[in-house]
Amino acid sequence: MPTIITHAVPALAARFALKRAFPIRLFLLTAFCAILPDFDTIGFRFGVQYGDWLGHRGFSHSLFFAAFCAGLAALAAPVLRCRRWLAAVLVFVAIASHILLDALTSGGLGVAAFWPFSDERFFFPWRPIRVSPFSPRAFLSTRGVAVLVSELLWVWLPCFALALVCRKIRARRAG
Repeated sequence: MPTIITHAVPALAARFALKRAFPIRLFLLTAFCAILPDFDTIGFRFGVQYGDWLGHRGFSHSLFFAAFCAGLAALAAPVLRCRRWLAAVLVFVAIASHILLDALTSGGLGVAAFWPFSDERFFFPWRPIRVSPFSPRAFLSTRGVAVLVSELLWVWLPCFALALVCRKIRARRAG
């Protein structure tokens, strides 16, 4: 998995690209939802096995879970100060980006993207993002530095390059 901070990068980049169309409350929710699937690691403390449907990268890493959360976001749209469809789409995309990033990592069991229809775990054939260690001690090592460099190269730079292009396009259309 990429680090928690990196999972929030697509939401941050979208906020940068679409500032006026993306209220701060909605941004905070999408950043939280981009991280939300990794809360499944709490299950380790209760004996949930990695490969179980409740385990890491199980149901919380599925498009079904993303759609469920998107529905909740649509219901919360008045509090978020945005349209229902916008809340639903951005929350779905935030969670889907988490699934995508995890499927691009170099380790783990893959993501159960199509749960409950399939328990199969998936990876993309090309997996350039170094998997982040769970242990803080391992993260504060050369392995952790390699993970951060990998994330900067394969997530941060592309997200903010795309956000900058989108922002320039929006500025040209407005001006």
